[in-house]
Amino acid sequence: MFHVILFEPEIPPNAGNVIRLCANTGSTLHLVRPLGFALDDARVKRAGLDYHEMARVRQHDSLEACLRELDRRRVFAVETGEGARYDEARFTAGDAFLFGRETAGLPGEILAGWPREQLIRLPMVPGNRSLNLSNAVAVVVFEAWRQLGFAGS
Repeated sequence: MFHVILFEPEIPPNAGNVIRLCANTGSTLHLVRPLGFALDDARVKRAGLDYHEMARVRQHDSLEACLRELDRRRVFAVETGEGARYDEARFTAGDAFLFGRETAGLPGEILAGWPREQLIRLPMVPGNRSLNLSNAVAVVVFEAWRQLGFAGS
């Protein structure tokens, strides 16, 4: 259905929650190294519960390698302060969503070269730093899936 890309994720329970989300939405999870944990970490498994076997999880040595594998798919970078609101974008099956590190977001050099029409944001109260990563992923994936009529559910 969709592709979720976590760029250098740091917090094991967030990855576990996203694994569970991807399993339940038919999405593929792409993890870009380095990871701040091992996938066999007990905290990842506990958050993902028994969904590890049901989820499609790919690991990549770099964002470039991940994007090469996704070959020509639209990839929306999700950030806190730039871009159109996530609910204003029109998504299609196969789209990918790129999320940055929990502590730093996406690096400026990645955002600087990103197509503006594929940069989206989640609205927040001014002055706050960010949403929890797994919550942000859930908001975007469910909006995209809603736009497709929850196909496959």
